[in-house]
Amino acid sequence: MSVRVQAEDFDISVEIARLTQGRSDVGAIVTFTGTVRGSGGGQAIDAITLEHYPGMTEAELERIEARAHQRWPLQASSIIHRIGRLAPGENIVLVVTVSAHRQAAFEAAEFLMDYLKTEAPFWKKEDIAGGSAHWVDARAADNAARDRWTGKAKGEPG
Repeated sequence: MSVRVQAEDFDISVEIARLTQGRSDVGAIVTFTGTVRGSGGGQAIDAITLEHYPGMTEAELERIEARAHQRWPLQASSIIHRIGRLAPGENIVLVVTVSAHRQAAFEAAEFLMDYLKTEAPFWKKEDIAGGSAHWVDARAADNAARDRWTGKAKGEPG
């Protein structure tokens, strides 16, 4: 398991090699890379700024990653989340899951992203073309995606 919060960009192939080097038990590697969109809510975005609470953020990411390892037979995983000012097209987040079988790797990666979107303590401000800026609120669709892992989306207790 590996968690990093950093301003610097990441190299996906380097991260995959780091997790799989010397392993012969790997049958599936799933990656998700989130990037900055150039528009949101019908407005052009010049950049986003991601802030976090050092120490608390890493601990929460580690907790989320540990939950994925409890649910699925993963050989390895990694979460890298960037902070600071990022322009459209730049990488924001990388999630890598490594397993003997594809279903576990796919489901774990999706689980990690759903929880990162809703539980990770990051704050995002969008700088809109023309000079205005606003903080981005949580979305109901992100909460619904997360809740399907707990059964809440089906009306079951979480």
